[in-house]
Amino acid sequence: MPTHSVDLKAPYRIPALFSRFSNLIVAESTRHGGVSPAPFASLNLGINTTDDAANVDENRRRFFEAIGASASQFASSHQVHGTDILYTTEPGRFEGYDALITDKPGLLIGVTVADCVPILIYDSKNQVVAAVHAGWRGTVGGIVAKTLARMQEQFGTRAKYCYAYIGTCIDEASFEVGSEVAEQFAPDFIRVDPYTQKTCANLKSANTRIFIDFGVPSAQIGISAFSTVLNNDDYFSYRAEGGKTGRMLAVVGIKG
Repeated sequence: MPTHSVDLKAPYRIPALFSRFSNLIVAESTRHGGVSPAPFASLNLGINTTDDAANVDENRRRFFEAIGASASQFASSHQVHGTDILYTTEPGRFEGYDALITDKPGLLIGVTVADCVPILIYDSKNQVVAAVHAGWRGTVGGIVAKTLARMQEQFGTRAKYCYAYIGTCIDEASFEVGSEVAEQFAPDFIRVDPYTQKTCANLKSANTRIFIDFGVPSAQIGISAFSTVLNNDDYFSYRAEGGKTGRMLAVVGIKG
């Protein structure tokens, strides 16, 4: 549990890693400040939930207004737990991508989550940003490595200019997995509880390793101190809430 003071009752948080970059809009939403009733209470930003669409629209309006942006400048995708990456220069709702990249000022990109890892990347030299949705399938499928490779190929991205934020997701102790999932992770990221014999996977560490292997300095990698399960009062958790819950957004963009 984090010991530093953070206002979790706010509708969003700005990762400290990015606070030095005044040219960025970057935020990770919480579940506070919206209009949705239980079990989506209250800032449900997920389009593909059974919450009333009017509630989600109002929640999104509030969120984007709070961060100094508009939903009309936002690009996202219906995520499929795959590893396909979209380079986009236009706002809109796309289909089948779990990572988005852009170098267009004034355009926000983002991913929705409720236990999976939201990952935001900034190439400070080439002025490129990426938003990645990494569940366990995306993590073992190497979606972060593929996103970095795409940025390197398309823009000449180099590790020393990269800043990466690994956002709020399910914590290791809460993410119990079966043997068929565990065997797809490197052993470093699997832990068996000696008392319960439960096997758990560490999504934050697995994705951190990818950035380290790419060469990103550890000082340029930020990791959320929070858990969607342990801090469920402040974040949505699909697992903790039995699948009936809202979604958060993690967004990044270069100011226009």
